[in-house]
Amino acid sequence: MSVAQQIISTRPTSMRAMVLEEIGKPLVAVERPLPEPLPGQVRLKVEACAVCRTDLHVVDGDLPRPKLPLVPGHEIVGVVEAVGAAVDPTRIGRRVGVPWLGHTCRTCFYCRSDRENLCDSPLFTGYTRDGGFATHVVADADYAFDLDAAGDPASLAPLLCAGLIGWRSLKRAGDGLKIGIYGFGAAAHIITQVCLWQGRTVYAFTRSADTAAQRFALDLGAAWAGASDEAPPEHLDAAIIFAPVGDLVPIALKAVCKGGRVVCGGIHMTDLPAMPYAALWGERELLSVANLTRQDAREFLAIAAGAGVQTRTTVYPLDKANAALDDLRAGRLKGAAVLVP
Repeated sequence: MSVAQQIISTRPTSMRAMVLEEIGKPLVAVERPLPEPLPGQVRLKVEACAVCRTDLHVVDGDLPRPKLPLVPGHEIVGVVEAVGAAVDPTRIGRRVGVPWLGHTCRTCFYCRSDRENLCDSPLFTGYTRDGGFATHVVADADYAFDLDAAGDPASLAPLLCAGLIGWRSLKRAGDGLKIGIYGFGAAAHIITQVCLWQGRTVYAFTRSADTAAQRFALDLGAAWAGASDEAPPEHLDAAIIFAPVGDLVPIALKAVCKGGRVVCGGIHMTDLPAMPYAALWGERELLSVANLTRQDAREFLAIAAGAGVQTRTTVYPLDKANAALDDLRAGRLKGAAVLVP
């Protein structure tokens, strides 16, 4: 047998994955045939996949109609090990990252007007297509972004959603210098570092009893940290809400100055309460963030490197995905959970 034949014969033919078979139920460990990349796709050997609150929303049924059975996970770092037709073969061996938005139609009104994050016919990694809670995953080559080959995969993984959505939220917040952040988890701890690098001042808001998160924010350089129902020491230029709590909207509107903005950064939020028009008056603005664009990824990955962003992670083996989800659900994490196959 030739050396080439020996290499081919030792390549894996199957993969391991943690699969959501029924909404609200724990993920199940399964073994599947190794997928082959279609034209325009790449197959990655997964090095790390961060666990996002959106994964919780999928597993718990807050987001409707996921693909079932489903492999969750959309903050994927891996090495390209196979490419489909029409993909540059030199990408094999490169480290890449795969985010939430995994495919767009490129023909609808939104795609044609440079707003692919609003595409009418998208595919979302770990929601409407299988994601990265696995040893291998297939992704569109155009939505797999080159990453630092020398970086730590577990540290890079949270950048692929917590970082990207934080960056898009910050862009929507505008150029103000005083930024409030409600919900100090994975996205907040990343975008705080970017804000400080840009010369902004950060005010962190957490659950009232979460003094550990408040200390975490202060350790990162926040100027102030307190409970979400507290007033900051001065009016804010903008506020970003990462916590999926609709009751925070009127609170944040009250905290921003006239002309200020409140940005809802999550894909899911509980219903907004009734509130007086006075909370919005004064040309305050309330905005949401939907998904991301490839341009967001290019911008943010360069900025994260320039700002020297350091992610705080808690690493779990792949078969402990349910434990990672439970810890996130219970608020026991500071920073991001990351699965490493």
